[in-house]
Amino acid sequence: MLPEVRQVKPGETHLLCRCGRSSALPDCSSLCPEALRLEPVREQHLLLCRCGQSQRLPYCDGSHNPPVNGLRARWRRFSSG
Repeated sequence: MLPEVRQVKPGETHLLCRCGRSSALPDCSSLCPEALRLEPVREQHLLLCRCGQSQRLPYCDGSHNPPVNGLRARWRRFSSG
C-alpha cells in the first residue's frame, strides 16, 4: 500500500492517526486521544502513512517497502515502478 500525498492549506484542520489503529488511515477520529491535530501555517504536501507500519506516524517512513540488498535488486524495484 502506497502512502497518500495530501496537499494541506492554511485555515484547514486535519486529525491524523498516530497509533495506527484507525480504519481510515491516515485520518483519525476526533474521539481518539492520540490523534495529531494539524493546522498548517503554509501550503504544503504531506506524505502520509496508510499501511500503519511507519515508526513516524502519521508520516510515511517507507516501512511499507522493505529494504533490498544489492544494486541489481534496487534497479529492478526502481525500473518496475
